[in-house]
Amino acid sequence: MRRRLGSVPAPVLCLVSMLAVQLGVAASKPLFGVLGVAGATFLRISFAAVVLLAVTRPRLRGRSPRDLALAGLLGVASAGMTLLFAAAVDRLPMGTAATIEFLGPLAVALVFARRAGHVLWAVLAAAGVALLTLLGGGGSGGLDPVGLACAFGAAACYAGYILFTDKVGAAFQGFEGLAVSFTIGTVVLAPFGAAAAVHGLSGSSSPVLLLLAVAGVALLFPVLPYALEMTALRRMTQRVFSVVVSLDPAVSALVGLLVLGQVLGLPQVLGICCVVVASVGATLTARR
Repeated sequence: MRRRLGSVPAPVLCLVSMLAVQLGVAASKPLFGVLGVAGATFLRISFAAVVLLAVTRPRLRGRSPRDLALAGLLGVASAGMTLLFAAAVDRLPMGTAATIEFLGPLAVALVFARRAGHVLWAVLAAAGVALLTLLGGGGSGGLDPVGLACAFGAAACYAGYILFTDKVGAAFQGFEGLAVSFTIGTVVLAPFGAAAAVHGLSGSSSPVLLLLAVAGVALLFPVLPYALEMTALRRMTQRVFSVVVSLDPAVSALVGLLVLGQVLGLPQVLGICCVVVASVGATLTARR
């Protein structure tokens, strides 16, 4: 698998990853009503951990405490990002949730920037968020505050995910680091989603078909995209990676429109554009 991925340009891997994430999120929404957000997320992460453990069979003996700690931190960040983003998408349009979540990597780019001009990018991003949160509710009475809180929480976890993914990829061979981190993520999510997952499965008329549906969604998100992103980060700098994934909010809005029929208003479109432009600008003008 690594050899085949090695022949694909890294930016293409990122684009496929973004598409897989958003399709996986869209496909998860029907599962939320049966398993709950936490239950569906717990089963997806659990399935991902089982698949990666079976494929990689990681060896922990001889690993330094630093390597294990990095894998643990990535697991916590990934679990939090996945759960909170799912909760946000359950209450907000996908494009809005993804744009707010993307403030995480944008914040990382701005923190490592040292030029005064980056204040302009921060202001532009803030304007985009204001358009989304203050005017993005349209005539529905405003956006759900719990959904917004979850989206901002996912943004914080996304920042940690960006910081730890390339470090774990450098410390572990292949996808062993992902296997360890997903296993830890499963443990982290268990108190929140295990009971809901068991309740949903026991109450389903076709629990086997439900598990198969969860397995299929888990391959779309998180197994495929995380593997593609870790492969891409081994072959490109975080700077270039951040530029490419800046398109993520736009991809999310497009998938939300085509798959879920979520039509965005002008304020939402402008808000997404502001955040995307701010992210690209901050990344391209950052010091190497």
